[in-house]
Amino acid sequence: MTVLVHKAVPRHNLPMNVFRVLLWPWHNLRRSAGAQTAPPAPQISLEQYEMLEPHQTVNDGTTEVAYATPNVFTKWRVDSLFTKEPDTIEWIRGFQADEVFVDIGANVGMYTIWAAKTRGVRTFAFEPESQNYALLCRNIVLNGLTEYVTAYCLALSDSASYSLLHLSQFQIGGSCHSFGEKVDHRLEHRDTLLSQGCVSTTLDLLVDKGVVPAPNHIKIDVDGLEHKVLDGCRGVLADPRLKSVLVEINTNLEQHRKIIADMKSLGFGYSEQQAAQAQRTEGAFKGVGNYVFVR
Repeated sequence: MTVLVHKAVPRHNLPMNVFRVLLWPWHNLRRSAGAQTAPPAPQISLEQYEMLEPHQTVNDGTTEVAYATPNVFTKWRVDSLFTKEPDTIEWIRGFQADEVFVDIGANVGMYTIWAAKTRGVRTFAFEPESQNYALLCRNIVLNGLTEYVTAYCLALSDSASYSLLHLSQFQIGGSCHSFGEKVDHRLEHRDTLLSQGCVSTTLDLLVDKGVVPAPNHIKIDVDGLEHKVLDGCRGVLADPRLKSVLVEINTNLEQHRKIIADMKSLGFGYSEQQAAQAQRTEGAFKGVGNYVFVR
Protein backbone atom coordinates (compact mmCIF):
# COMPACT_ATOMS: atom_id res chain seq x y z
CA MET A 1 0.00 0.00 0.00
CA THR A 2 1.39 3.37 -1.00
CA VAL A 3 0.47 6.95 -0.29
CA LEU A 4 0.58 8.84 -3.58
CA VAL A 5 1.31 12.47 -4.32
CA HIS A 6 -0.62 15.25 -2.62
CA LYS A 7 -2.73 16.80 -5.37
CA ALA A 8 -4.53 19.97 -6.24
CA VAL A 9 -6.04 21.04 -9.54
CA PRO A 10 -3.45 20.55 -12.38
CA ARG A 11 -1.20 23.56 -12.87
CA HIS A 12 -2.20 24.27 -16.44
CA ASN A 13 -5.76 24.92 -15.23
CA LEU A 14 -4.80 27.54 -12.65
CA PRO A 15 -4.20 31.24 -13.26
CA MET A 16 -0.60 32.33 -12.67
CA ASN A 17 -1.46 34.64 -9.76
CA VAL A 18 -2.70 31.63 -7.77
CA PHE A 19 0.83 30.24 -7.84
CA ARG A 20 2.26 33.60 -6.88
CA VAL A 21 0.12 33.44 -3.73
CA LEU A 22 1.20 29.87 -2.99
CA LEU A 23 4.88 30.77 -3.41
CA TRP A 24 4.65 34.03 -1.48
CA PRO A 25 6.13 32.70 1.83
CA TRP A 26 9.23 31.45 0.01
CA HIS A 27 9.56 34.75 -1.85
CA ASN A 28 9.74 36.63 1.45
CA LEU A 29 12.37 34.22 2.82
CA ARG A 30 14.64 35.05 -0.09
CA ARG A 31 14.51 38.77 0.51
CA SER A 32 17.60 40.30 2.03
CA ALA A 33 17.67 40.78 5.79
CA GLY A 34 18.11 44.52 5.31
CA ALA A 35 14.91 45.04 3.37
CA GLN A 36 12.58 47.45 5.16
CA THR A 37 9.33 46.71 3.36
CA ALA A 38 7.88 43.97 1.23
CA PRO A 39 5.66 44.45 -1.80
CA PRO A 40 1.97 43.71 -1.25
CA ALA A 41 0.96 40.06 -1.46
CA PRO A 42 -0.72 39.11 -4.75
CA GLN A 43 -4.47 38.69 -4.59
CA ILE A 44 -6.66 35.89 -5.91
CA SER A 45 -10.39 35.82 -6.38
CA LEU A 46 -12.74 33.60 -4.46
CA GLU A 47 -13.35 31.62 -7.64
CA GLN A 48 -9.62 31.01 -8.06
CA TYR A 49 -9.28 29.96 -4.42
CA GLU A 50 -12.09 27.44 -4.84
CA MET A 51 -10.25 25.89 -7.79
CA LEU A 52 -7.42 24.68 -5.53
CA GLU A 53 -9.38 21.84 -3.82
CA PRO A 54 -6.32 20.00 -2.40
CA HIS A 55 -6.69 16.27 -2.01
CA GLN A 56 -4.52 13.20 -1.66
CA THR A 57 -4.91 9.68 -2.97
CA VAL A 58 -3.95 6.31 -1.50
CA ASN A 59 -3.96 2.90 -3.10
CA ASP A 60 -4.57 -0.60 -1.77
CA GLY A 61 -2.96 -2.18 -4.82
CA THR A 62 -6.10 -2.28 -6.94
CA THR A 63 -8.31 0.62 -5.86
CA GLU A 64 -7.48 4.31 -5.59
CA VAL A 65 -9.12 6.23 -2.74
CA ALA A 66 -9.14 10.03 -2.52
CA TYR A 67 -9.37 12.25 0.55
CA ALA A 68 -9.84 16.02 0.64
CA THR A 69 -7.02 17.65 2.60
CA PRO A 70 -7.93 21.29 3.30
CA ASN A 71 -5.39 21.60 6.14
CA VAL A 72 -2.21 20.03 7.48
CA PHE A 73 -4.11 17.97 10.05
CA THR A 74 -6.28 16.22 7.45
CA LYS A 75 -3.20 15.57 5.29
CA TRP A 76 -1.59 13.92 8.34
CA ARG A 77 -4.63 11.66 8.64
CA VAL A 78 -4.06 10.48 5.07
CA ASP A 79 -0.30 10.09 5.52
CA SER A 80 -0.85 7.95 8.65
CA LEU A 81 -3.79 5.90 7.34
CA PHE A 82 -1.84 2.63 7.32
CA THR A 83 0.35 3.28 10.37
CA LYS A 84 -1.89 5.00 12.93
CA GLU A 85 -4.28 2.05 13.36
CA PRO A 86 -3.07 -0.84 11.19
CA ASP A 87 -5.41 -3.18 13.08
CA THR A 88 -8.40 -1.22 11.75
CA ILE A 89 -7.18 -1.54 8.16
CA GLU A 90 -6.61 -5.28 8.67
CA TRP A 91 -10.07 -5.67 10.19
CA ILE A 92 -11.71 -3.90 7.25
CA ARG A 93 -9.84 -6.17 4.84
CA GLY A 94 -12.04 -9.03 6.07
CA PHE A 95 -15.33 -7.33 5.10
CA GLN A 96 -17.35 -8.86 2.28
CA ALA A 97 -19.08 -6.90 -0.50
CA ASP A 98 -22.64 -5.78 0.30
CA GLU A 99 -22.25 -6.28 4.05
CA VAL A 100 -23.43 -3.44 6.31
CA PHE A 101 -20.82 -1.41 8.19
CA VAL A 102 -21.69 1.19 10.85
CA ASP A 103 -18.92 3.72 11.61
CA ILE A 104 -19.63 5.53 14.91
CA GLY A 105 -17.28 8.47 15.39
CA ALA A 106 -16.38 8.67 11.70
CA ASN A 107 -14.49 11.97 11.89
CA VAL A 108 -13.74 13.02 8.27
CA GLY A 109 -14.40 9.50 7.03
CA MET A 110 -10.98 7.87 6.80
CA TYR A 111 -12.31 4.36 7.50
CA THR A 112 -15.83 5.02 6.19
CA ILE A 113 -14.46 5.83 2.74
CA TRP A 114 -11.77 3.15 2.81
CA ALA A 115 -14.24 0.38 3.67
CA ALA A 116 -16.86 1.46 1.14
CA LYS A 117 -14.39 2.01 -1.71
CA THR A 118 -12.09 -0.99 -1.25
CA ARG A 119 -14.56 -3.58 0.11
CA GLY A 120 -17.87 -2.53 -1.44
CA VAL A 121 -19.75 -2.48 1.88
CA ARG A 122 -22.91 -0.45 2.52
CA THR A 123 -21.77 2.07 5.11
CA PHE A 124 -23.59 4.25 7.63
CA ALA A 125 -21.36 6.90 9.19
CA PHE A 126 -22.09 9.01 12.27
CA GLU A 127 -20.12 12.17 13.00
CA PRO A 128 -21.64 15.00 15.10
CA GLU A 129 -18.93 17.66 14.72
CA SER A 130 -19.89 20.17 12.04
CA GLN A 131 -16.60 20.65 10.17
CA ASN A 132 -15.72 16.96 10.22
CA TYR A 133 -19.17 16.06 8.96
CA ALA A 134 -18.87 18.52 6.08
CA LEU A 135 -15.53 17.04 5.00
CA LEU A 136 -16.89 13.50 5.43
CA CYS A 137 -19.64 14.36 2.95
CA ARG A 138 -17.11 15.90 0.57
CA ASN A 139 -15.06 12.70 0.69
CA ILE A 140 -18.17 10.67 -0.13
CA VAL A 141 -18.78 12.77 -3.24
CA LEU A 142 -15.07 12.86 -4.17
CA ASN A 143 -15.03 9.06 -4.35
CA GLY A 144 -18.40 8.63 -6.07
CA LEU A 145 -19.83 6.76 -3.06
CA THR A 146 -23.24 8.39 -2.71
CA GLU A 147 -24.92 5.03 -3.38
CA TYR A 148 -22.77 3.24 -0.80
CA VAL A 149 -22.40 5.66 2.11
CA THR A 150 -25.02 7.50 4.16
CA ALA A 151 -23.68 10.01 6.69
CA TYR A 152 -25.55 11.44 9.67
CA CYS A 153 -24.53 14.55 11.62
CA LEU A 154 -25.56 13.24 15.03
CA ALA A 155 -24.12 11.50 18.07
CA LEU A 156 -24.90 7.92 19.05
CA SER A 157 -25.22 7.34 22.78
CA ASP A 158 -27.34 5.46 25.34
CA SER A 159 -30.46 7.59 24.80
CA ALA A 160 -32.16 9.93 22.35
CA SER A 161 -31.73 13.52 23.51
CA TYR A 162 -30.92 17.13 22.69
CA SER A 163 -27.69 18.40 24.22
CA LEU A 164 -24.34 19.95 23.38
CA LEU A 165 -21.23 18.63 21.70
CA HIS A 166 -18.28 20.08 23.62
CA LEU A 167 -15.34 20.58 21.27
CA SER A 168 -11.72 20.00 22.20
CA GLN A 169 -10.74 22.31 19.33
CA PHE A 170 -12.40 24.01 16.39
CA GLN A 171 -10.39 22.45 13.60
CA ILE A 172 -11.23 20.30 10.60
CA GLY A 173 -10.09 16.77 11.40
CA GLY A 174 -10.05 17.40 15.16
CA SER A 175 -11.12 14.76 17.67
CA CYS A 176 -11.76 14.16 21.38
CA HIS A 177 -15.07 16.01 21.37
CA SER A 178 -17.64 14.90 23.95
CA PHE A 179 -21.42 14.73 23.77
CA GLY A 180 -23.46 15.85 26.77
CA GLU A 181 -20.52 16.11 29.18
CA LYS A 182 -17.53 18.45 29.42
CA VAL A 183 -14.98 15.63 29.70
CA ASP A 184 -11.86 14.50 27.89
CA HIS A 185 -11.00 10.97 26.73
CA ARG A 186 -10.11 10.09 30.35
CA LEU A 187 -13.63 11.20 31.42
CA GLU A 188 -12.03 14.01 33.42
CA HIS A 189 -13.51 17.52 33.40
CA ARG A 190 -12.39 19.72 30.54
CA ASP A 191 -13.44 23.28 29.79
CA THR A 192 -14.31 24.10 26.21
CA LEU A 193 -14.33 27.30 24.19
CA LEU A 194 -17.12 26.15 21.90
CA SER A 195 -20.08 23.80 22.23
CA GLN A 196 -22.27 22.92 19.27
CA GLY A 197 -25.95 22.11 19.55
CA CYS A 198 -26.30 18.39 18.97
CA VAL A 199 -28.84 15.57 18.81
CA SER A 200 -28.22 11.99 19.92
CA THR A 201 -30.00 8.70 19.41
CA THR A 202 -29.21 5.03 19.89
CA LEU A 203 -28.21 2.47 17.30
CA ASP A 204 -30.97 0.17 18.58
CA LEU A 205 -33.57 2.83 17.81
CA LEU A 206 -32.21 3.44 14.31
CA VAL A 207 -32.24 -0.28 13.50
CA ASP A 208 -35.69 -0.83 15.05
CA LYS A 209 -37.13 1.98 12.91
CA GLY A 210 -35.46 0.68 9.74
CA VAL A 211 -33.28 3.75 9.33
CA VAL A 212 -30.16 1.55 9.41
CA PRO A 213 -30.17 -2.13 8.40
CA ALA A 214 -28.95 -4.69 10.92
CA PRO A 215 -25.16 -4.24 10.73
CA ASN A 216 -22.56 -6.92 10.13
CA HIS A 217 -19.68 -4.80 11.42
CA ILE A 218 -19.53 -1.83 13.82
CA LYS A 219 -16.67 0.53 14.64
CA ILE A 220 -16.96 2.64 17.82
CA ASP A 221 -14.37 5.36 18.41
CA VAL A 222 -15.82 8.29 20.35
CA ASP A 223 -12.88 9.15 22.62
CA GLY A 224 -14.07 8.02 26.03
CA LEU A 225 -17.83 7.54 25.76
CA GLU A 226 -17.76 4.16 24.01
CA HIS A 227 -19.53 2.49 26.94
CA LYS A 228 -22.56 4.73 26.41
CA VAL A 229 -22.73 3.89 22.71
CA LEU A 230 -22.65 0.18 23.57
CA ASP A 231 -25.39 0.62 26.16
CA GLY A 232 -27.52 2.04 23.37
CA CYS A 233 -27.13 -0.95 21.06
CA ARG A 234 -27.74 -3.99 23.27
CA GLY A 235 -30.34 -5.32 20.86
CA VAL A 236 -28.01 -4.99 17.88
CA LEU A 237 -25.19 -6.67 19.80
CA ALA A 238 -27.44 -9.68 20.48
CA ASP A 239 -28.35 -10.06 16.78
CA PRO A 240 -26.44 -13.01 15.25
CA ARG A 241 -26.10 -11.07 11.98
CA LEU A 242 -23.50 -8.90 13.73
CA LYS A 243 -20.12 -10.50 13.03
CA SER A 244 -17.61 -8.10 14.55
CA VAL A 245 -17.24 -4.93 16.60
CA LEU A 246 -14.11 -2.77 16.83
CA VAL A 247 -14.09 -0.62 19.98
CA GLU A 248 -11.47 1.83 21.17
CA ILE A 249 -10.99 0.98 24.84
CA ASN A 250 -9.21 2.97 27.53
CA THR A 251 -7.99 0.28 29.91
CA ASN A 252 -7.47 2.92 32.61
CA LEU A 253 -11.26 3.33 32.94
CA GLU A 254 -13.45 0.93 34.89
CA GLN A 255 -16.35 1.57 32.49
CA HIS A 256 -14.15 0.46 29.59
CA ARG A 257 -12.70 -2.59 31.29
CA LYS A 258 -16.29 -3.73 31.86
CA ILE A 259 -16.86 -3.60 28.09
CA ILE A 260 -14.53 -6.56 27.65
CA ALA A 261 -16.52 -8.75 30.03
CA ASP A 262 -19.83 -7.60 28.57
CA MET A 263 -18.76 -8.46 25.03
CA LYS A 264 -17.62 -11.91 26.14
CA SER A 265 -21.01 -12.52 27.76
CA LEU A 266 -22.66 -11.74 24.40
CA GLY A 267 -20.61 -14.43 22.67
CA PHE A 268 -17.78 -12.31 21.29
CA GLY A 269 -14.12 -13.18 21.58
CA TYR A 270 -10.96 -11.20 20.91
CA SER A 271 -7.26 -11.72 20.39
CA GLU A 272 -5.19 -10.70 23.39
CA GLN A 273 -2.21 -10.33 21.06
CA GLN A 274 -4.10 -7.95 18.76
CA ALA A 275 -5.32 -5.86 21.71
CA ALA A 276 -1.84 -5.70 23.25
CA GLN A 277 -0.24 -4.62 19.98
CA ALA A 278 -2.87 -1.92 19.46
CA GLN A 279 -2.56 -0.44 22.93
CA ARG A 280 -0.51 2.75 23.23
CA THR A 281 2.31 2.50 25.74
CA GLU A 282 3.16 6.16 26.26
CA GLY A 283 1.85 9.68 25.96
CA ALA A 284 -1.56 11.14 26.75
CA PHE A 285 -3.31 8.07 25.35
CA LYS A 286 -1.29 5.47 27.23
CA GLY A 287 -3.44 2.41 27.84
CA VAL A 288 -5.83 3.21 24.96
CA GLY A 289 -6.21 0.89 21.99
CA ASN A 290 -8.60 -0.95 19.71
CA TYR A 291 -10.18 -4.28 20.63
CA VAL A 292 -11.58 -6.28 17.71
CA PHE A 293 -14.41 -8.45 19.00
CA VAL A 294 -15.52 -11.29 16.76
CA ARG A 295 -18.53 -13.55 17.16
